[in-house]
Amino acid sequence: MKIFNFHLMPYADADLDAIAKNGSAWVTFSNSQYDPKKGAELYHRYLDELEYADKLGFDGVVLNEHHQNAYGLMPTPGVLAGALARSVKRAKIAILGRALPLLQNPLAVAEEYALLDNLTRGRFIAGFVRGIGAEYHSMGINPVDSQARFNEAHELIIRAWTEPGPFRYLGRHFEINYVNPWPRPYQTPHPPIWIPSQGSSSTIQWAAKMRYTYCQTLSPIAIVARFFQHYRDEAEKAGYQATPDQLAWSNSIYVAETDAKAMKEAKPHLEALANRFLGMPFEMLLPPGYSSIDSMKRVAAAKIQTSGKIQTAEDLVRMGVVIVGSPATVRERLAEYQDLAGFNTSLTKTQFGTLPRDMTKANQEAIAEEVLPYFRERVPAAKEPVATPAQ
Repeated sequence: MKIFNFHLMPYADADLDAIAKNGSAWVTFSNSQYDPKKGAELYHRYLDELEYADKLGFDGVVLNEHHQNAYGLMPTPGVLAGALARSVKRAKIAILGRALPLLQNPLAVAEEYALLDNLTRGRFIAGFVRGIGAEYHSMGINPVDSQARFNEAHELIIRAWTEPGPFRYLGRHFEINYVNPWPRPYQTPHPPIWIPSQGSSSTIQWAAKMRYTYCQTLSPIAIVARFFQHYRDEAEKAGYQATPDQLAWSNSIYVAETDAKAMKEAKPHLEALANRFLGMPFEMLLPPGYSSIDSMKRVAAAKIQTSGKIQTAEDLVRMGVVIVGSPATVRERLAEYQDLAGFNTSLTKTQFGTLPRDMTKANQEAIAEEVLPYFRERVPAAKEPVATPAQ
């Protein structure tokens, strides 16, 4: 199994009471709460942590894109990936991913990703997402157009990477007379494409059809297992058998000497993530027109914070959203979940919520020493298919 260090880059110095009073850390949480001096320190700290992950032997480092919130300070992840492209010497660098429907010109991402692929000499992984509903409020984009804009942007980027230019692209949302990007991607025909999702049925179907790697966001492991089985089912319909390497699970892991110590240390920071940074009104998560009714139901079932109910760290561990414990416990749970869901890539957050620098570093080191070596050659055990959710 490959284990990547996924970083959300939260504003860890956020006033949690102010977030609670506002009702969300997204969109309407005033940027007057952001202190640029503290923010600058966090950016450098977080880049240090990802560079350290490379030195420790993690297989990759992962960034993502969000806008106007304290949950993740990466509105332009390519800037941060560029900062890592020369300092991260061995690990792959993944952006999961750019929100294509928010773009005014998708060629900007075709160029940005090709440049990153060249800088890393082919260690770059390209992620594409539609972006959660909150992004459409932040950027003033009609969510009704989300799927069409995504499809058109994806088509344009792939053609820009694989067809000699210049050529004209004429679409409903994007019209470009000269498609001829320099540089071209380093990898042939283009970087690997990964598709993260909250569990949308249409996204899973499309990712399987395209044979892209599907990444399930933070969700209870039983739901993750059903979504991954749905991907495998769709792959069979498309005429091939999906492999575990096409499935990646986003999680958080915290390791300490004992289960009790690990829970005591991780608890306030996990609960800050679940109850302050993640929380948002349902209409902000899934605005009208963004998804089909079936997909909305699936996404709502997968989310750990949509109802306003306080989630404890114990809840998150019990549901298999996160793994917390001694080295032996963490290895046992991760192996159990790998076998249950059939994935071969773990997108592991070693920092979460308000977890401070020293605890993050100790957690990275513990995972590198006590977890990574045990999973280098491990693959999911053969198992019976898991029933997929109702369509």
